[in-house]
Amino acid sequence: MQIFFTLAELRAFVESARRAGQRLGLVPTMGALHAGHLQLVAAARAECDAVVATVFVNPTQFNNPDDYRLYPRLLQADTDLLAAAGCTAAFLPSAEEMYPQPAVLRFDFGALERVMEGAQRPGHFNGVATVVSKLFHAARPHRAYFGQKDWQQVAIVRQLVADLSFDLEIVAFPTVREADGLAMSSRNRRLGPEARAAAPQLHQALAAAAAQVRQAVPPAQVQAEAEAALARGPEIVLEYFAVADAATLQPLAAYAPGRAVVLCLAADLGGVRLIDNVVVDGGAGE
Repeated sequence: MQIFFTLAELRAFVESARRAGQRLGLVPTMGALHAGHLQLVAAARAECDAVVATVFVNPTQFNNPDDYRLYPRLLQADTDLLAAAGCTAAFLPSAEEMYPQPAVLRFDFGALERVMEGAQRPGHFNGVATVVSKLFHAARPHRAYFGQKDWQQVAIVRQLVADLSFDLEIVAFPTVREADGLAMSSRNRRLGPEARAAAPQLHQALAAAAAQVRQAVPPAQVQAEAEAALARGPEIVLEYFAVADAATLQPLAAYAPGRAVVLCLAADLGGVRLIDNVVVDGGAGE
């Protein structure tokens, strides 16, 4: 596996691969890799001739300085995992390489970012869109791979690709979970024993809510009962629980036949912020 630290090195590799007629897959990550990331790498390997994985903790998408400072950084372990997974190249830039001067461009994704993560973390998706745009320009992938745990992020990136006419396909893969249901996340490493023991309650609440949606229980009731269930866990401080249209991300007052529903939450567990979601196929309320 080749390792690049500069955009110039990455661009030279991409130009050579494209001249050779290779299809390129891109797996953007912030490191502290887990099985969910490796699933994306495996999918990219199966569908592309060359796979570039990026490891970059992007400062512009953090609105909490402590979260940025404490985000796990395991560069050697990550590169070992990527090499073992069969990546063709790893791109490991510094913040100075990605942002030689402060970015002044501002993205506005309208209603897509006015809810959930966008509402809780002002400026977060502007930072995501900025760094993803830079990576797409430099890596010029045919396909880029993302995990559905960040459901809203995937929606934002799809909108970015459509609005800026990037010539690539976004491929999203289902969330990979621990045996007890906890969604795999780089932040899970920071959970203390009590918080880790309580963490599966997040998925349990989502699964119970999904069963209610399938039974056409009204969205407001689904939300209220999920919030009440999670409030009983002393280790969990819920930020939001949303019952939303899976495509528009807007909160639902009633179900629309044939429209998929996404249940999303964010919660603080012992100072570690986790997100998760479950998608219920269209047909609720028919």
